[in-house]
Amino acid sequence: MFSVRVINHKDTSMLNICDTGLLGKTLNRGSFTLKISEKYYGEKVVEKEEAESLLKESDNINMVGKEIISLSTDIGIGSQEGVKEIDGIPFLIVFKM
Repeated sequence: MFSVRVINHKDTSMLNICDTGLLGKTLNRGSFTLKISEKYYGEKVVEKEEAESLLKESDNINMVGKEIISLSTDIGIGSQEGVKEIDGIPFLIVFKM
């Protein structure tokens, strides 16, 4: 399962999505901190099928977690080369053109 929040602005949609187990965690790398907050990622919880649809429909995607990034790259959205890690947790940002 995945925690998601979709932000629609004008003609674009931004999907913030993470593995549900990461919600509420704070990741650190040097002076950089990534808060996986409920406010940013926790609007609702979705299953794999809905997550896949949201990934395909969204213009911009901010994702955190092994499971969501694996799903995304498996369906051709983003690539492993773009994945970065903080505290051993992968994250990926995708802008569709």
